[in-house]
Amino acid sequence: MAFQNQGAADAYWKENLRLVAIMLVIWFFVSFVCSIMLVDVLNAIQIGGYKLGFWFAQQGSIYTFVILIFVYAKSMAKLDRKYGVDEE
Repeated sequence: MAFQNQGAADAYWKENLRLVAIMLVIWFFVSFVCSIMLVDVLNAIQIGGYKLGFWFAQQGSIYTFVILIFVYAKSMAKLDRKYGVDEE
């Protein structure tokens, strides 16, 4: 990875950290807030015969994590292209 100047490297790193922070907040919200803190509220809703709070605790956080992996990979590829450090 070769940047033209230190300013570009700093901007790239700042955007990368911002993206990671957003992904972690989403993952925390789904896996902790929805699965633990709001479980009683979500259990009032049923999908396919299962309580929504149970679904978030058992499946939702895993699905969200897998989706976030793909979103992060795509976002990082876009960020790499923006700063000219993508793999060719």
